[in-house]
Amino acid sequence: MHYEHPMDYMLFAIFLAACFGAGATGMLFPTGTWYENLDKPNWTPPNWMFPIMWTSIYLLISFAAARVAGLEGSGYAMAFWAAQIAFNALWTPTFFGLRRMKGALLVMCCLWISVLGCFITHWQLDFWAGLAMLPYLIWVTVAGMLNYTVWRLNPNTPILDLTKI
Repeated sequence: MHYEHPMDYMLFAIFLAACFGAGATGMLFPTGTWYENLDKPNWTPPNWMFPIMWTSIYLLISFAAARVAGLEGSGYAMAFWAAQIAFNALWTPTFFGLRRMKGALLVMCCLWISVLGCFITHWQLDFWAGLAMLPYLIWVTVAGMLNYTVWRLNPNTPILDLTKI
C-alpha cells in the first residue's frame, strides 16, 4: 500500500524563513574586493551561480523539513536541520566578515556533517525529503573544497583586525 502524507505549508514557510534568515548574512557580509582579489581555483563556480543555487537549496531543504517535521521519530532529523541552518548562518560572517578562512573551514566541516546527518535522517523518514537534501550535500561538498582550496592558495591573507574597526 502506498502512503502519501501531506506537507504542512505553515511549517514550510517557517523553515523557509529560517533559511532566508541564514541567507541574509550574504547581504550583511558581501564578498567585496577582498574576495575578488584572492587566488581561486579554475573550477570556482561563477558568482551568478551562488544565489541561484542557494535559493534552490533553501526551497528544497524547507520542503524536506516540512515533510518530516510532523512524523513520528523525526527528532534527529529536526536536530540535524537546526544544526545545519545554524552553521550555514555562521559560515558567511566567519569567511567574508572576519576573513578567517581557516575558521570558516572548521564551520564548513560542522556544516557538512550536519547536512550529511540531515540527508541520512530525512531519507530514513521520507524518500522525497531525503532526495531533496541531496543537492545540498553535493553543494556543501563543493563549497567545502572551495573554502579549503582558497585557504591553501592564499596562506598569507590577513584576517580582519577587529581592533581597527
